[in-house]
Amino acid sequence: MANPLRSEVIALYKHLLYLGRNYPKGATYFKERLKHAFMKNKDETDPEKIRTLVKRGDFVIKELEALYFLRKYRTMKHRYYDEHKK
Repeated sequence: MANPLRSEVIALYKHLLYLGRNYPKGATYFKERLKHAFMKNKDETDPEKIRTLVKRGDFVIKELEALYFLRKYRTMKHRYYDEHKK
């Protein structure tokens, strides 16, 4: 793997690992799946394929952030606009 791509992949892994701390099924579950996904592609040497995988990782980051935002929104809505409270 080329040096600039290596640093990109490591940064992606660290960012995903950080986001996985609040995963609904637990940090351990997320960490195991993350490690498995990265180990599955550890022998990839084609720079274009690596860039494609990094783009997929960026998409996963956006999805996780959306998931966390939605969970936060639902919590706030439930806390302040609960229709069952009267």
